[in-house]
Amino acid sequence: MKATIWGCRGSLPTPGPRTLGYGGNTSCVAVALGEDALVVFDAGTGIHELGLRLESDDARPIHICLTHLHLDHVEGLRFFAPLWRPGREVHVWGPPSPVAPLFERIARAFSPPLFPIQLSDVPCSLSFHDVPHGEWQIGPARLAAAPVIHPGPTLGYRIEVDGGALAYLPDHEPFLGGEDGDRPPDWLSGYAAAANVDVLLHDAQYTAEEYASRVGWGHSSVDQTVRYAQATGARRLVLFHHDPLRSDRELAALRAYAAELWGGDAPPPELAEEGMEIAV
Repeated sequence: MKATIWGCRGSLPTPGPRTLGYGGNTSCVAVALGEDALVVFDAGTGIHELGLRLESDDARPIHICLTHLHLDHVEGLRFFAPLWRPGREVHVWGPPSPVAPLFERIARAFSPPLFPIQLSDVPCSLSFHDVPHGEWQIGPARLAAAPVIHPGPTLGYRIEVDGGALAYLPDHEPFLGGEDGDRPPDWLSGYAAAANVDVLLHDAQYTAEEYASRVGWGHSSVDQTVRYAQATGARRLVLFHHDPLRSDRELAALRAYAAELWGGDAPPPELAEEGMEIAV
């Protein structure tokens, strides 16, 4: 299994010279499953470049798994090239809601005055699915999702292929209620998705000082992310959802700080960057 990062910025796309190194596009990670399928986690602005790279004769079904429907995770969907190719098979998965079906919630962004074309007029073969309870199969991959702490219905995903496991939790505040060392790790938000994975991509938007004034916003500090990865037994941590105000130089400093916190002989945490390929 190989995962490619197409966008790892949080909240707002940030093009410009200060973000060239790690990228300014918002969340999008693609997992290629050979000729069987392509699984895409989130449809932030990074999905635009992914769509341009897919050949027009590529017939693999595409499965887009949305963690939640905040704009920075869906704003690239309207500009995803396969959506506009007649007959191309695209599936969109997302968190269930008691308020409205996934199709209706996504359709708001595909209608005037926000967009000139209705979702019902998209020419590809487009299907919408509520993420099920328990595991489900896409090609050779086994997927599972777990609710996580973030404003609005939000999921973290786990994907396993041939014994390798990757977890994707880009917007997550697992220690919102504080840290109780007497509780077992499986009490942690999203534990079922992240437990003992080979690779964990996890929200690390804030420093500890910034987090103190942003409690309840749905994101983690780097300190919390390292603790979460260690508590869940993740073997490799990739810091994700970079703050839109953070420059490449500032991100590099956070990586060094995370390495100090990590300790031990295991490989230190890494920073997600556009174009990064992760073999699992």
